[in-house]
Amino acid sequence: MEEKQIYPIARVVVFKDTELAEKRPDLSYTYDSGEVYKNGRGEAFVSPFMKEVWDYNVQIAIEAAKMGFQEIQFDYVRFPEGFGYLADNLNFEMGEYADMEDPVQARVQAVTDFVDYAEKKLEPYDVDVSVDIFGYAATIPAAPNIGQNFSKISENVDVISAMIYPSHWGPYFGLEKPDLHPYELVAEYAKVENKRMETLETPPVSRPWIQDFTASYLGDGNYKVYGKEEVEAQIRALNDNGIEEFLLWNAGNSYTPGVDYTPE
Repeated sequence: MEEKQIYPIARVVVFKDTELAEKRPDLSYTYDSGEVYKNGRGEAFVSPFMKEVWDYNVQIAIEAAKMGFQEIQFDYVRFPEGFGYLADNLNFEMGEYADMEDPVQARVQAVTDFVDYAEKKLEPYDVDVSVDIFGYAATIPAAPNIGQNFSKISENVDVISAMIYPSHWGPYFGLEKPDLHPYELVAEYAKVENKRMETLETPPVSRPWIQDFTASYLGDGNYKVYGKEEVEAQIRALNDNGIEEFLLWNAGNSYTPGVDYTPE
């Protein structure tokens, strides 16, 4: 990879872990029946409150660093979506966060503390640390259900990668159907993120995830076919706002051919 000037990143999925949750329900969320909670896609999560889960994932990251990966990218650094509405019907341990009266702040603190802990544990291995985060987390003080605070996470990483796919937003930034407006959506997001970055003492590199897929599931009139023009529009929107790095997402790893990744 070094000979080909390829920069290897190890993506480590942290708190969405069906296998660990099923083998260790005590590290997950359970109903009174003992059954592990799963979301609508049949996925189970383990709890950011549990430091045993932190160590499990950090050890995986350390092994990746030893193998030669130059960056560790933590994904699913959060509670399940809508957890604030689910928590009252689930059983789970809160460890040292049990004494915090505000459940929202407890979630934010746990997620933030994990990132800080992981970054410190990886320091001896000379790797950069990055975190994937929901795009909307940069537009609000903190995402209350999932525990993501853009500023607090950003202060503990080398790279922050917001997932800003136009298809994943509802009406936002004055755009009724964001998927139809790839340049405008990304540009408006970038302006908000830049303002958040300005408040940080040591802001990380911004390397957002952008869209290289067609979101036909949104239904007729709500999406457009994404190809060369739409991908380049997102890249231009980032560049026009001083953001020079990006990641492409396509679940099938089928990327649009002929894209100019450095469009003017």
